[in-house]
Amino acid sequence: MIHLGIMQGRLVPPVDNRIQCFPRDDWADEFSRAAAAGLDCIEWIYDCFGEDVNPLGTDEGIARMRDLSLQHGVEIRSLCADYFMDRPLVRVTEEVRMERLHKLEWLLNQCRLAGIKRIVLPFVDQSAITTPAEEESVVRSLQPALPVAEKNGVEIHMETSLDPDSFRSLLARLVHPFLKVNYDSGNSASLGYHPREEFAAYGERIGSVHIKDRKLNGGTVPLGTGDTDFAALFAGLSELRYTGDFILQVARGRSGAEVDWARQNRAFVQKWLTQRQINGPKSL
Repeated sequence: MIHLGIMQGRLVPPVDNRIQCFPRDDWADEFSRAAAAGLDCIEWIYDCFGEDVNPLGTDEGIARMRDLSLQHGVEIRSLCADYFMDRPLVRVTEEVRMERLHKLEWLLNQCRLAGIKRIVLPFVDQSAITTPAEEESVVRSLQPALPVAEKNGVEIHMETSLDPDSFRSLLARLVHPFLKVNYDSGNSASLGYHPREEFAAYGERIGSVHIKDRKLNGGTVPLGTGDTDFAALFAGLSELRYTGDFILQVARGRSGAEVDWARQNRAFVQKWLTQRQINGPKSL
């Protein structure tokens, strides 16, 4: 069954005016707030900003994460590895690349301990793949990481800014059951890509979806006010018989009203799931 969740940090006021980061002080509060918004899960964040206090790094912290998840009925099904936005696997020396690859392998192990089943690995913005040499670096990094992912039972979902044909070519070099695609609806709209072309190129590899809306060549805006073609998005996913999760990564609303905003955005997605008869979460 499909689960509908939210990116960590979206259920508490922004920290230091950051759009997205690990909420260093308020992370435990999000479990009850996610439940109040009718959400099934939270996509955890592991980044440099919160690395020193992220409970994923210790046995005690993981135990608390599990307890809160059970108490509130809100799963932690996935992790967004924003750490590799600040410390990418491309445009670095071989020594640094290996250090970061070891970090990824450590993170796969920690996810196993926490019961997290997938890591979203971003190759966008400062970590984007822009040259054949950088693509080669990514392939050389992920090829040894994938057996580690399989051993831990944790999938790696790539999120890239590559055009459909280029992404398809890259995926053809990384054929493994634990390597899938994270599809970001807003980023694709901003780049001028269309779901029909993207799904034709690599639709069968999509394992998770980030829901957001963006203007062409612009930033994130409230759902339904940008250039994301939600009709094509949900029609295409229905045709693919998509059974993965949807994670709200939407524009922020008014500070202090995060739960109500999440509930509204959940209803937006639920409407499309119902229209396309996709087996989504329980109705509001």
